Amino acid sequence: MTTTELPSPVQEFVDATNAGDTERFLAVFTDDAFLSDWGREFHGVAGAAEWNRTDNIGMESRFEVVAAEAGAGPDEWTVTLKVSGNRFNGTGPLKFSLRGDRIARLVIE
Repeated sequence: MTTTELPSPVQEFVDATNAGDTERFLAVFTDDAFLSDWGREFHGVAGAAEWNRTDNIGMESRFEVVAAEAGAGPDEWTVTLKVSGNRFNGTGPLKFSLRGDRIARLVIE
């Protein structure tokens, strides 16, 4: 089943990006977060901050949720976003793994 109701950390990821709020965006990641963007790896909140600067809020990205599906595990989600901004523009899936109220892993392929 496809839905656009997102778990709160993923919704915050989308909302903080759309608001251009870097502090709020970074607060959604665990201290040991892992982010992979087409093979480019970023680690921890510092890594998320680097990716955010070069590929996300720093490039004025905006997200529109197209679909969301629960993954194989209880805290896994695949969210399809339509992205616009000054870098990547298009639609694609993002795979989130959550830990509590934060994002522990994000893979973009």
